[in-house]
Amino acid sequence: MIKMKLTFLGTGTSQGIPVIGCYCDVCQSTDPKDKRLRSSVHIQTHKASVVIDTGPDFRQQCLQNRIDKIDGILYTHEHMDHVSGLDDVRPYNFFLKSNIRLYAETAVENAIRRIYRYAFDEGEKYPGVPEIEISNISEKSIITIGDLQIKPFRVFHKELPVLGFKINDVTYITDANYISDDVIDELRNCKILIINALRKEKHISHFNLDEALNMIKRINPERAYLTHISHQLGKHNDVINILPINVKPAYDGLQIIV
Repeated sequence: MIKMKLTFLGTGTSQGIPVIGCYCDVCQSTDPKDKRLRSSVHIQTHKASVVIDTGPDFRQQCLQNRIDKIDGILYTHEHMDHVSGLDDVRPYNFFLKSNIRLYAETAVENAIRRIYRYAFDEGEKYPGVPEIEISNISEKSIITIGDLQIKPFRVFHKELPVLGFKINDVTYITDANYISDDVIDELRNCKILIINALRKEKHISHFNLDEALNMIKRINPERAYLTHISHQLGKHNDVINILPINVKPAYDGLQIIV
């Protein structure tokens, strides 16, 4: 099995932490682990460099983590905190001298083509637009990027269909509050599970902490990490003390080797 390094580029919600105008203990914390950019991860092997989602902090995340090569970008869904940083692939176009390939299902592809229509204009393009190509995927796809084999699967964000990704021995789920029994069976006993846990109180479209822990118990990974965390969940050092021994709250910049 290949060795893979996964870096959490962001572990926060659509508002990030600190939240504008909020003076709660979490938003005022001086602990770097309580500063959360919008959710994204980077997966790197000897032959592949892949990002999941490009939110509004994408440029900052790439600079902070010295990501100097991208072979592909996987998209979970079309909400702006997951797609609005795509324009910042332009430097990669320049110094890699190639297009960046995106992997997205039809609804996400349609949203990207609408939001970034200037990148898809026919005829002579304005100089400096992002040079991107889109590969259409579904939960039935098998994606190969370098030495990575990636299997999308379906979860739901209230009524919105979202893709999770199983990448070798890592399972990544964000912005979900429903996973079918069949999908749970497919994911069971994975090595690493990354799953969203918004807050302690119930939410209309995200797993809360209890729901995420219940899902972790059902999937039964060796290790689990919580992501897409809001300021309402609490400080990192407080949350870590109430979790099972094999579950940790992820934080921006955390790296795991699989």
